[in-house]
Amino acid sequence: MKVFYKGFVFFFMLTTIVLAKDQISRKTCQAYPVNSVAPKIDGKLDDPCWQKAPFQDSFVQIKPVENATPSQKTNFKVLYDKTNLYVGIVAYDTEPDKIESQISRRDQINSSDFLAVALDSYLDRRTAFVFGANPAGVKSDILISEDGNRQDESWDPIWEVKTSVTDSGWIVEMRIPFSQLRFAQKASHTWGFQVYRKIYRNQEEDMWQYIPRNAAGFVSYFGNLTGLEGIHSPKRVEFLPYAVSQLHLFQAEQGDPFATGRDFRFDFGLDGKIGITSDLTMDYTVNPDFGQVEADPSEVNLTAFETFFEEKRPFFIEGKNIFEFTLAMGDGDMSQEKIFYSRRIGRSPQYYPSADDGFNYDFIDMPEQTRILGAAKLSGKTSKGWSIGLLDAVTNAEKAVIDDQGRRQSVTVEPLTNFLVGRLQKDFDEGNTSIGGIVTATNRQINQDYLKFLNKSAYTGGIDFRHQWANKAYFVNFKLVGSHLIGDPKAITRVQESSARYFQRPDADHVKYDTTRTTLSGHGGTFGIGKVGNGNWRFAVGGLWRSPGLELNDVGFLRRADQIMQFLWIGYRLNNPIGIIRRADLNINQWQAWNFAGDQLFSGGNINGGIQFTNLWGFYTGINRQQDGYSPYLLRGGPLARYTGSWNFWIRGYSNQSRDYQFAVSVGIQRNDDAVSNGYQVRFNYSQKVNNRLKVEINPFYAFNRDNLQYVSRETFQNEDRYLFARLIQNTFGVVFRLNYSPTPNLSFQYYGQPFISAGKYNHFKRITNPRAKGNDRFQEFDAEQIVYDPQDETYYIDENRDGVTDYSISYPDFNFKEFRSNFVIRWEYQPGSTLFLVWTQSRNDFIGNGSFQAFSDFKQLFGSRPDNVFLIKLNYWLSM
Repeated sequence: MKVFYKGFVFFFMLTTIVLAKDQISRKTCQAYPVNSVAPKIDGKLDDPCWQKAPFQDSFVQIKPVENATPSQKTNFKVLYDKTNLYVGIVAYDTEPDKIESQISRRDQINSSDFLAVALDSYLDRRTAFVFGANPAGVKSDILISEDGNRQDESWDPIWEVKTSVTDSGWIVEMRIPFSQLRFAQKASHTWGFQVYRKIYRNQEEDMWQYIPRNAAGFVSYFGNLTGLEGIHSPKRVEFLPYAVSQLHLFQAEQGDPFATGRDFRFDFGLDGKIGITSDLTMDYTVNPDFGQVEADPSEVNLTAFETFFEEKRPFFIEGKNIFEFTLAMGDGDMSQEKIFYSRRIGRSPQYYPSADDGFNYDFIDMPEQTRILGAAKLSGKTSKGWSIGLLDAVTNAEKAVIDDQGRRQSVTVEPLTNFLVGRLQKDFDEGNTSIGGIVTATNRQINQDYLKFLNKSAYTGGIDFRHQWANKAYFVNFKLVGSHLIGDPKAITRVQESSARYFQRPDADHVKYDTTRTTLSGHGGTFGIGKVGNGNWRFAVGGLWRSPGLELNDVGFLRRADQIMQFLWIGYRLNNPIGIIRRADLNINQWQAWNFAGDQLFSGGNINGGIQFTNLWGFYTGINRQQDGYSPYLLRGGPLARYTGSWNFWIRGYSNQSRDYQFAVSVGIQRNDDAVSNGYQVRFNYSQKVNNRLKVEINPFYAFNRDNLQYVSRETFQNEDRYLFARLIQNTFGVVFRLNYSPTPNLSFQYYGQPFISAGKYNHFKRITNPRAKGNDRFQEFDAEQIVYDPQDETYYIDENRDGVTDYSISYPDFNFKEFRSNFVIRWEYQPGSTLFLVWTQSRNDFIGNGSFQAFSDFKQLFGSRPDNVFLIKLNYWLSM
């Protein structure tokens, strides 16, 4: 029956694909040359040159009612001269007093009416430069790639916009320098073109060129802008020198020569851009400083895997899309696994001086991050359809200073390292087909024996192919990746023993664990076929694999190797209102995976969906089922262990997003088949627009987790490994505060703060006796005669064979971790491209090994602890040639 069902689904999908057709009807807008005086950008459109061009109109409503007449009229004109494109848009409104206008920082337009123009100057039907503003004149600029699948809001070109609100609506007037765009050099140009309007109070979205809501693409549906003749993109040379002064105040520690309670530094550096050609730009940075960047969120990670943190540093965010090469489809946790993970550059040092390596000391001054000496990236897209990305970065040989009774010594804790990333893609058939590749190289200068646990060289590469048809509704894609490591046997052994693969597992007969290896290679890939637009029904089916030797973590991110996976997704989208329902969607997912030995690692599926009502309230919900499987990670290098299946349920409800106040409530519940392990999470999000300059957000959350099999330790008894587990009761509570105040679009005050508490108590200690058995047959729980806790030395002593002699011991694992992180940033763009930052960063930490959770007293202890305060002033100045 299963074979028949899968065969029917595949036949249905294949038949649907074959019958699909291509058709897009495009509008055309003509740009008119300015032959006299260019318009003054004041948001009025009253200059004589504007009278030459006729207004364009005929907008179409996209939301809430698709392909309907907009509730308000919108007109626009386009002019140009040799150096600039001028766009004027008139947004008529019969109720101008209801126009929403929130003053905020650039690119943070959320609670406002909005107008934008999008330019596909490559005419590749995949890439667009978006320039927008709200009625208060707040800018928003976005670089769109991959036909709308990727959006880069960190792109900040230098351009000019002014707005005005009238008794009949509001007006936007833009001047977009051709130097900020990229296009081929030729006599006459046709660009892809789109104009967009959002009427916030109605949550209405209108477009000049109609793009169906179920369309698989975005840029590929743009209309055309014609009439551009005799223009050129000048070669840009931009300099952004900076100076930074920082004062660090922290708790002094008596006797510690490094913990004086005060540290001051002054530094300077340079960022910039060079236009290599009209298509290609090189960005560079020398001695960059990212002191204004918001801190990462707090967490307690009790898993075997590294946490993925989002990139926030401007140099690495801007233009990052061209370097993206993920290993999997979709947007789940697997989408974080990629060949290039820029957080590796400038990471925390990986070595901590140890007495085992001959370093005896009383005190240490340990750097928190590795300094980036310099970095450069070349990016762009040629007129022939080649997308090019090349990034090179060099990080310092970072040193710690140790003090042994007054004798000081510098110790290298991270070697001098060079990172290289190269990306190339070629588009065909107006972006319907693309093929590309990526290579990375990490090379370390390792001169110390104690650093030989790091790979000397790591190389990765990949190729990707994607073909779309029927207005990009249907797709087939394929990716192939490979890796090769070179290093000392210590380094390669470390990789073999890492949580991504655990070659040392006693039952891992399909891999070769070799502590004399000096190289390691692996491969992987992803393939898929499906339908993602042009209709209510969508689907995707495919698979992926990662060989046991695949390793990307020198400059990429990979949690798990040794995996073969199959997946299926079927979705339904309802975009047009029916009764009280404004829109709805439903998704069905199924997956299963094995390792290269054929052991089933996991299998499961879920059903999820959401509804938004005509009053703009809504919810989404889902239920997930995970079957029993075998985990190579549960025993942290031990044999495969069976884990029990579980159910997960989640629901999130939210209020009308067009109101000055908005809130959402999320609840998640997990139940394990062992009837012991369970958990739930509750999160509340509230935001209040106090006025058109001030917005406040508060987001508390609480999570409870009871895990009957939480890893504790691995010990040895009678020459055999003992894998020790316990029941963990964990409570986590935190609150995220945000405050945004913007007196003007160029001056903003932003505050972020997060107090965080997580407490875990361990009991019901046990050892694994039969890891592949079911339920309680997998372990033997220690009784009161076998395990005794000594509070004096905070240790559990275990007498496994009951002979009255301690066989092994484990440290007291209970914890109560408290942390507070905050940033207060004043940002003033005192002239276009030039910014002054005033930053105050505070952190507090407190740890008690008791496992108790008392929110009120925990918060009191947290804010009673001594803070670390960092005060920073950073000034940069933009120069252009």
